[in-house]
Amino acid sequence: MSRDQPSATSARAERDRVADALRARIDSGELRPGDSLPTQKALMDEFDVERGVVRKALALLKSEHRLADVGRGSPPTVAEPANHREGASSLTADVELAERLDVAFQATDVTLDVFGLTTETLNSAIAPTLMAIRAGRVAPRSVTCRIMVPSPEAHLALPFLIDDPADPRPLQRLNRLIELHTRAFAHGMQYLGERGLVQELSVEVRGVPLTPTTKLYVLNGTEALTGFYEVVRNSVPAPFSEDHMDIYDVLGLNSHLFRYSAGSDSRGKSDVDFVEHSRTWFASMWETIAKPYLFTSQASTA
Repeated sequence: MSRDQPSATSARAERDRVADALRARIDSGELRPGDSLPTQKALMDEFDVERGVVRKALALLKSEHRLADVGRGSPPTVAEPANHREGASSLTADVELAERLDVAFQATDVTLDVFGLTTETLNSAIAPTLMAIRAGRVAPRSVTCRIMVPSPEAHLALPFLIDDPADPRPLQRLNRLIELHTRAFAHGMQYLGERGLVQELSVEVRGVPLTPTTKLYVLNGTEALTGFYEVVRNSVPAPFSEDHMDIYDVLGLNSHLFRYSAGSDSRGKSDVDFVEHSRTWFASMWETIAKPYLFTSQASTA
C-alpha cells in the first residue's frame, strides 16, 4: 500500500494516535506484561501509517517504560509495571530525570517547575532532550520553565566549614555554583527560542530564603519527582585559593528520585494527591516569598 509522506506535525499526530491506542490496550489489561505486540507490518496496516510512524510510537511507549525489547528484530513485549521491575529504584537522579524529561518533552506544550539547590541534576538530565530538539526528533510548540533555588543573600544552614561554621566561603562557593548551573540551563533553553526550534519559550529563575533538603520536579503538571539531599563531609577548593575546605555539604546528583503520576500510569489516589499537592506547594512559594534571582552581572550593573 502506498502512503504519502506526512509532515512533521501530522507525523507527530499519527504517532500519538498509534501510541494512544496501544497505551489504552496496555492500561486496560487487554495486553498484559510479557505479551507481544503485533508486528510493525500489522500495525502499519491496522492504523494505515508509515513504518516510521509505528517505530516512533513504539519508541515513545518504551520511553514511558510500557514496552521492552523494542528494536531487537521481533515484536516488543509489554513491560512489567515500574513498581515491579527489578532495579527500577537503582537509577541515579540525573538518569531517572533524563528519562522522564524525554517523555515530558514529547508533549506539544511543556511545563517544568523545579525546586532544588543548584540545578546541577537538571542540567545533566536535560542535555539529551536538548540534543533531540536540535536534531528535530522532538518538537514541542511551547516550553515554560520555572526554576526556584536558594536566594544569594540567604544565610543557609548548609554548606558550612566544619572548623568554623561562620566562615562565609562555603556559601560563596555555593552561590557561584547556583549561578553557573542556572545560567547554563537558561542559556541552553534560550538557544532553542533563538533558533526557532520552540515557538514559545519562557524561563524564569527565582530565589527563596530556604535551605533545600529535598528536590522537586513537576513535569507538565501531571508528574512529580522528588528526592532527598544527603549531608556529607566533603573537601572542596576554597574560592580564589589553592587551599581546600572541609565542609558539611549536600549530595544530590547521585541521589534517587521517587516518581508520582497523575496520568494514565498512576498507581492510585496517593499518586494523584502527591502531584496535586506538589503543584500547590510550588505555586504557593513562587507567588509569595520567591523573588527574581539577582545574578552577579545584574548586581554589578544595577
